[in-house]
Amino acid sequence: MILLRVKLKYLLLIPIDLIVIFTSYTLCFLFWDLNAPASAPELIRCLPLICALAAVYLIVYFLFDMYNISLRQISFPDLFTIFFANLSSMVLSLAINFFFAGVLKDRLPSFHYGVVLMASALILLGSCFVRCAPRAAIILRYQVKNKRNHNKTCQNVMIYGAGQAGSTLYKEFARNPELGMRVCCYYDDDPQKAGGRLNGLKIYGPGSSLQRIVNDYAIKTIIIAVPSASGEHQAEMVNRCKSLGCRLKILPLLYDLVIEEESLYRNLRNIDVNDLLGRKEKNINIEDVSGYICGRTILVTGAGGSIGSELCRQISRFRPRRLVLFDIYENNMYDLISELTINLHLDQEMEIVSYIGSVRDFERINGICAQERPDVIFHAAAHKHVPFMEEAPGEAVKNNVFGTYNVAKAADLNHVGTFVLISTDKAVNPTNVMGTTKRLAELVVQAYAQKSQTRFVAVRFGNVLNSNGSVVPLFKRQIANGGPVTVTHPEITRFFMTIPEAARLVIQAGSMAKGGEIFVLDMGKPVKILDLAMDMIRISGYTPGVDMKIEFTGLRPGEKLYEELLQDEEGTSETSHDGIFIGSPSHVTWEEIERILKELREALAASSDEAIIECLKRNVPTYHPERNMEKKAYNSAKVN
Repeated sequence: MILLRVKLKYLLLIPIDLIVIFTSYTLCFLFWDLNAPASAPELIRCLPLICALAAVYLIVYFLFDMYNISLRQISFPDLFTIFFANLSSMVLSLAINFFFAGVLKDRLPSFHYGVVLMASALILLGSCFVRCAPRAAIILRYQVKNKRNHNKTCQNVMIYGAGQAGSTLYKEFARNPELGMRVCCYYDDDPQKAGGRLNGLKIYGPGSSLQRIVNDYAIKTIIIAVPSASGEHQAEMVNRCKSLGCRLKILPLLYDLVIEEESLYRNLRNIDVNDLLGRKEKNINIEDVSGYICGRTILVTGAGGSIGSELCRQISRFRPRRLVLFDIYENNMYDLISELTINLHLDQEMEIVSYIGSVRDFERINGICAQERPDVIFHAAAHKHVPFMEEAPGEAVKNNVFGTYNVAKAADLNHVGTFVLISTDKAVNPTNVMGTTKRLAELVVQAYAQKSQTRFVAVRFGNVLNSNGSVVPLFKRQIANGGPVTVTHPEITRFFMTIPEAARLVIQAGSMAKGGEIFVLDMGKPVKILDLAMDMIRISGYTPGVDMKIEFTGLRPGEKLYEELLQDEEGTSETSHDGIFIGSPSHVTWEEIERILKELREALAASSDEAIIECLKRNVPTYHPERNMEKKAYNSAKVN
């Protein structure tokens, strides 16, 4: 079976190994005693013994699978294999020589044991040289070609991380000069590695200035190759490198199994915002979530949006019996269904059903609930763009308030088990119409919780990275177009988390629902948008204020300098999950909600934006639209 596995190209090694074996024994036999060198006739008499020893070496080499070693990618484990194969061959050679010296001494000569040991050492060196030569030739060719082509077509690279991943990347660049990457040096946070060499290149460490290294080697790209590091550690590395004026690339987190036959280069990606923030994402309790999703019917409104679509992806992993998608925009729905059925290769037992419609249409959503009988509803459909809703407050009220009321009413009438409203930090002390309407949606849900058997809850969180219409995609487009990058105010801050984490925690909060709670997700520390913009410019290889301009445009209508996660009267209590807290519920009665809804209907009927704003102000005392006019003076020099 071993012979069948041998590739034809490696059979070329057999004659080379034979030459090494015969040459080693010939030289050692002839020159063992320099005072009385052996003659050619004596060597010819020893040929049967040399042939026997050569046969032993070949058999052992086959048993150790040495003819299947990839010569272009030979590694230390392969060298250990070669060493132990030669050690085994040496022991057997000594045994055979002993047999010739004892049993066949009258008919055939034997070698002095020193000859066998010296020849074995030469054979070990020869077999290592033969197998390492192709790899050495590739590296030499790479280095020579890089020196010759050290011009515009080849960029100097520093690899941050002198471990297995960094070494593998270097080898891949060596095998593929067409990638145009010339690795100049390594940098590693481990002081014990500093000053050493890897693949012939110097390893710098904490005692060295990164800026000086970049200047000395004219580094254009820094690759962070520490996939086993934590998110916080990777963020520290990114923050160290972001102001060096180089393009930054990174290997994905937890790329633990570095297999040389796979391409690490293909796994490299540009630094994204999450790498900069270094936020430690919270995981979910799988048992709790599986208990209320597995084998159930789940309805997601606004399924085609950023949060809604990610909810569908996450929910699908818990094997619901039926996933019902509801959205007004058919293009997003089509893309999501294609992804769920093709890319994720979902279990055929899970049915995916889609409906086009608006949450403003009670008959439509109630009919779907009556037909599908969902066990859980995630209500993600909403208008969320603050400036647009300032211009069209009536549309915000229709969609965010009455849309939520319609879905909640349908859930109550059709005895849905759990209803989860996706809310926002903009609902806290709102200064804009969107946030105010989301606050009213929370109150509708809390009022329903007091009179319904359905468990009504809301989940409140801040901005999600890379969601539709968020600041991160805008900055990316502006940087790609050469600027300027626009920031509304130098002091503006926001909370951020990733879309997958937000969706996971929303699902987890649903498993904790008892009715009436407002779950508040742990958003970490607020992020200054100006700092975020400057970091994104730096990791793209530009210098803020020098070759990439930043412009301040002023706060938009309804925009706050900072967001909050809790009302002043709301306290929080902990839950069993460290990423989720519970805000104290508001004591709103169903009669109050009916009165508010009636007033809003009358304001809508009047077709007056002023009437709608006045109605919102009367019924949400924390709504202060004048706050957004309190702009602070600022100096554009802060960009630098």
